[in-house]
Amino acid sequence: MTSTATSSRLDWLLFIVLGGMWGSSYLFIRFGVEEGLTPLTLVALRLGIGLALLVAVVALAREPLPRNPRIYGHLIVMSVINIVLPFFLITSAERTVESSLASVINGTVPLFAIVIAAFVLQDEPITVNRLAGLVIGFAGVVLLTGGTVGAGGDLRGELALVASAVSYGAGAVYARRNIRGLRPMIPALFQVGFAFVISATLALAFEHPWTEPLTTKALFSVAWLGILGSGFAYLVMFRLLGRWGATRTSMVAYLLPVFGIGLGVLVAHETVGLPVIAGTLLIVAGVSLASSSIGARRLFGRAGPQVEGGDPGR
Repeated sequence: MTSTATSSRLDWLLFIVLGGMWGSSYLFIRFGVEEGLTPLTLVALRLGIGLALLVAVVALAREPLPRNPRIYGHLIVMSVINIVLPFFLITSAERTVESSLASVINGTVPLFAIVIAAFVLQDEPITVNRLAGLVIGFAGVVLLTGGTVGAGGDLRGELALVASAVSYGAGAVYARRNIRGLRPMIPALFQVGFAFVISATLALAFEHPWTEPLTTKALFSVAWLGILGSGFAYLVMFRLLGRWGATRTSMVAYLLPVFGIGLGVLVAHETVGLPVIAGTLLIVAGVSLASSSIGARRLFGRAGPQVEGGDPGR
């Protein structure tokens, strides 16, 4: 009993740590671009560090690699829509948008996943509670992108963040449909690996990273993003996925705005006005309602038999 209780407390502690690692990423992305790092270069640097860590862990764990070539094709697609594109959009947006707002807007990922899944998956229809959650959550997005948010934001950057949330949502649905039967560490390794190759190639072609200024602050930010945001965060997620399952682990999305806003205010001295607070509350309420079982009557979705299996994780 004591051992079980201790393990449960450790899981909750790791859950909070995971929220902190991912929630703090927005702050260190902002620090990186403020120090002059261009988006693709910053993305490639953080992914290179995260990849080195994941390769070491997979090698030590002796994880078997997929033998089906089609799996690698799906993982390449995943690396683009779940890493390269959203990372680039978020990093580009944070040149003009505060990190606290970026963390809030990215909390809408489950809402976009619900909409996309209803058109693609046979067992993920739009229900009454999901529709209500979508309306409430998107009201929060409209409030946040209405042009009255924060001193450091602009509409173009805010819309780029919305597009990154759409990309993450599409990635979750794509994985749900096409990547099954793999231990979560394998998709993570190959997604990060392919994404590193793609982002590094693009950075070399368009940004000339050898001319980038690598100040102490920039190096620290990249190291934080690589080791924690793109490395250890996956390892913590693997444990929680194995013990809690995907649905419960996905609740970490609720912690991202908490850490994002808190660190933005305390460390970067960002401004959080009433629109940010109200929009955040609407988004959290919308995601909570959409994820609940209250009013789960089917309204719209693809017809067909239910499909077994679950999302192997980000």
